[in-house]
Order: sequence, then C-alpha cells, then structure tokens
Amino acid sequence: MIKHVTSKKNLNEAYARVYRNKGSAGVDKVHINELKSTLQGYAKQYISQIERKTYQVSPILGVEIPKSNGKKRLLGIPTVVDRVFQQAIHQVLQPLFEPDFQKHSYGFRPQRNAHQATAQSLLNINAGFQHIVDIDLKSFFDEVSHYILLELIYKKVQCKATMRLLRSFLRAPILINGRLQKRRKGVPQGSPLSPLLSNILLNELDKELEQRGHRYVRYADDFSIYVKSKVAAKRVGNN
Repeated sequence: MIKHVTSKKNLNEAYARVYRNKGSAGVDKVHINELKSTLQGYAKQYISQIERKTYQVSPILGVEIPKSNGKKRLLGIPTVVDRVFQQAIHQVLQPLFEPDFQKHSYGFRPQRNAHQATAQSLLNINAGFQHIVDIDLKSFFDEVSHYILLELIYKKVQCKATMRLLRSFLRAPILINGRLQKRRKGVPQGSPLSPLLSNILLNELDKELEQRGHRYVRYADDFSIYVKSKVAAKRVGNN
C-alpha cells in the first residue's frame, strides 16, 4: 500500500489539493507558495524515507481560534510538506473505508454535505419523529484514543510502512506558545487526515445507533437522534 501512497499520480493529486486549500505555514514557517520548490528539491528523499520507515514527521503548530460560544478551539497545523503526505494517505484510505460508512453520516464524505443532513432531519420530523435529542461529544477531537483508532485502521491496512507513517502523524508533538507538548490522544483539527480519522472512529457509534434502530443524523462530531415521544427522548438521552 505504501507504494500507492507515494505514487507519482497520488502525490501530484495530494499536492494540488493542499495547494488549493492554501492555509498557514507550520512550525518550519515554509509557506504554501514555497511548497512546489521544496518538493522538487526533496521529494525523492522524502519518499525514500517513507518507504524505508525513517521519515521524521515535524511537530504541528497549535493555534487557538475563537468559537461562537466564546470558548476557543485548538487547531493543529502540520507543515505544508507533511500536509501533502497526509493528504496522500487520505486519498488511499478514503476508498477503503467509505463503503462501510453508514448512510446517515454526512460530514466530510464524497457527494455528501450539510444540506443533505438538514433534509434528512426534516424527513425524520415529517415522519412523526419530532422529539430530537442533540448529542454533544465534548472535546471529541481532543480525546480520540490513538490505540482504538489505529486498531480499527489496522483491520483494513496491514501495511507496516503506511501504519508507521500514520502513527507518526497521529503522535506528532504540538507546539503551543513556544512549548512542545507530547501527544498520546486526540486528532487535532486542521490536518487533511482529521476528518477521515474522526469518521472512521465515529462510524462505530453510527453502527451502534443503527443496531438499536434509531433514526439519527450525524455531521462530524455533531449528531441528533429523532424519536416520537418525550418519554422516548428522555430514555435515549439518559442512555
């Protein structure tokens, strides 16, 4: 699989996506406009290191941004080079996991969007499921278990080099206010991989909701369950 990740076609597509998305420089202060020349000079070296499992992932830059509720959200910004390789992994993993994702998950998936999530919510309400239980997964992205996530991925990706690179990205230390901090949990928002990784983990929640026969809609870490009575809503909310 690692050869697929590092193939010329896949890396060119990853570079184009990262360049289109722009974004800030990481800890090395290399700007997106410098990415092409950097890859032209070092791409072969990076690819060789990745395939030999010696590539050293850079720390991520922690930046706090304000939320609408007055609190702050921590973004983790990888270097532009690391973003390319994260995007390359994303492009290989997405087709493997997408067929297993549940139909009422709408966030960060091909041909799915927030408008569809809203439409499904209205269908549930119009079908008589008018009592809504909104579930807030507190600090989900900060609390993701690396062990559980990697176990889920390993079931489909039994390539040591790919898993090693993925683990390195997951566990890259974060630089916050000039201080480097180790990470053993969490998927910082701001990387090309975080949306897919969150969906891989939260798909386990979706499957549980499906098994229990609930009507629900999920968009990233926000989801709602739709039931027909206040009693049922209270019961679901307490479980």
